Amino acid sequence: MEGPFGYNGIMDIKTQLNNSLKDAMRSNDDVRKRTIRMALAAIKQAEIDRQITLDEGAVISILQKEIRIRRESLEEAQKANRTDLVASAEAEIDVLNTYLPEGLSNEELMELAKAVIIEVGATSMADLGRVMKSLMPRIQGRAPGDQVNQTVSVLLQK
Repeated sequence: MEGPFGYNGIMDIKTQLNNSLKDAMRSNDDVRKRTIRMALAAIKQAEIDRQITLDEGAVISILQKEIRIRRESLEEAQKANRTDLVASAEAEIDVLNTYLPEGLSNEELMELAKAVIIEVGATSMADLGRVMKSLMPRIQGRAPGDQVNQTVSVLLQK
């Protein structure tokens, strides 16, 4: 049975975000408060759009998307020599990263991808979709989808 902290007594990410928002409001931490509010708004919008309550994997996916958006903003700010915007984007990325599970190393990702390729009997790039469909649930947000896709593509081209 699932308790207030999810399975195995571990607090789910949405609960962590809500608790952190309260803490950030109490401590007047504007960066954390702003970043967490934006993340929670993105999660809530996705839930409204899909008319479901998102599971952990979907929440992780949204957080990764939010980080990707901020990295793009960071690159643009660097090109424009806007150090204020660079610092802001970096701070927001740091805040969001604290809610993601520990990432897979390149070696761990490579080994997992090799195992799935063998498991599904993939032999060419035509099998990329089948491999990704089987691999992504095992990754559970510990690596960005584009990195996973690139790793599988490299392995299938050998």
